[in-house]
Amino acid sequence: MQALYEGKAKRLWATDDAQVLRMEFKNDATAFNGEKKAQFENKGRLNNTISTLIYGYLERCGVPTHFVKQLDDTNVLVKKVEIVMVEVIIRNYSAGSFCKRTGLEEGKKFSQPIIEYSLKSDELGDPLVNDDYIRELGLATIAEMQFLRTSALKVNEILSDLFAKAGLRLIDFKLEFGRLASDPSTIVLADEISPDGCRLWDLATGEKMDKDRFRRDLGGVMEAYEEVLKRLQEQP
Repeated sequence: MQALYEGKAKRLWATDDAQVLRMEFKNDATAFNGEKKAQFENKGRLNNTISTLIYGYLERCGVPTHFVKQLDDTNVLVKKVEIVMVEVIIRNYSAGSFCKRTGLEEGKKFSQPIIEYSLKSDELGDPLVNDDYIRELGLATIAEMQFLRTSALKVNEILSDLFAKAGLRLIDFKLEFGRLASDPSTIVLADEISPDGCRLWDLATGEKMDKDRFRRDLGGVMEAYEEVLKRLQEQP
């Protein structure tokens, strides 16, 4: 089948169904807008399995997603969407770029989740934007932005509880949404949710269990991903 798109961590392929695509998870790892690169054996398998598990859980909790079904270790079928070019970042604790921008120490729990938006653009470095930027750039309507915020907070509540049961603290994470090709008025959760796009800390030790192990050269990257998957699989 025809390759439609290749990103830093995934490829999209056409299928016999015009409304369904095959999404392939790669073993590539990148950080700092692609400046740091590596490959890890089994990374595609782990991210695919973790994301499939999470999307299935979210669907059961009433969150509409693009997920259709898992095909094999590194491939899933997904509904074709037009990605909303706004990344939604949910922060429960201070970490990463938030600390660099504010000088706040890492690990401070916020009184309520912080929602940030960034323009989905590798060329521009995914700059932060607000509702006014989004309106003037024509990226989403006011109603769509309200939906994105409400959905992100709902996903945060569901996943914070799920990860806590698995002995993990959800520090922050990124979400992407898309308009269904079959019905552009309907927006669903798209892309993936895995340790690549989430900060997860062990509840007991504070150990980092996510891509920060790669960003900070901490080692044990795939071992941490394996542990996250193992704990999630143990949940009912």
